[in-house]
Amino acid sequence: MPLGKETASMSPGAAGPVADPCGLRLLALDCDGVLTPGHIIYDNRRIESKQFSARDGMGLRLLSFVGIEVAVVTGRSSELLAQRCADLSIGMVMQGVANKRAAIETIHGKLGITWRQTAVMGDDWNDWPMLERAGLCAAPADAAVGIRRRVHLVTPSGGGQGAIRELVDHILRQRNQYAHAIQSLLDYLAAR
Repeated sequence: MPLGKETASMSPGAAGPVADPCGLRLLALDCDGVLTPGHIIYDNRRIESKQFSARDGMGLRLLSFVGIEVAVVTGRSSELLAQRCADLSIGMVMQGVANKRAAIETIHGKLGITWRQTAVMGDDWNDWPMLERAGLCAAPADAAVGIRRRVHLVTPSGGGQGAIRELVDHILRQRNQYAHAIQSLLDYLAAR
């Protein structure tokens, strides 16, 4: 199937069978390479900077209107990530995590859900332990080749460049909730 900006490619990969998108209750994301393009930039004073996509942020806000929680689980720690998550009202942020699978299982315990109810997006091998268990696992277009070959879905865009939005739109369309989420957002904005 040709890839356009609105189409993510599905592949059987090495992950388990794809879960019914209607049952998803959690989207878990890596940071560097997923929420950002994966560049770690320091200035001369060793102050770090990160780039985030506004489209990705809007997509994550849409999930709140359909009952899907968002979590960020990352191996590094960053005040910039904490600020971005606060801006997006993402309360589940786990930084400096070596065992991402265990971190997601902690979240599952708090929410009372399972891996089949979880979508995960990651871009490299340190994400595979959580990707391989997810009901829906996805990677940005610029993820490591081996990861792209194993996930259920690869987005047309790279990390930090709209990949999350493409995944969110895919989930919402599969659930037949895309129009509902957009209208709910517009209603929310009009009421403010």
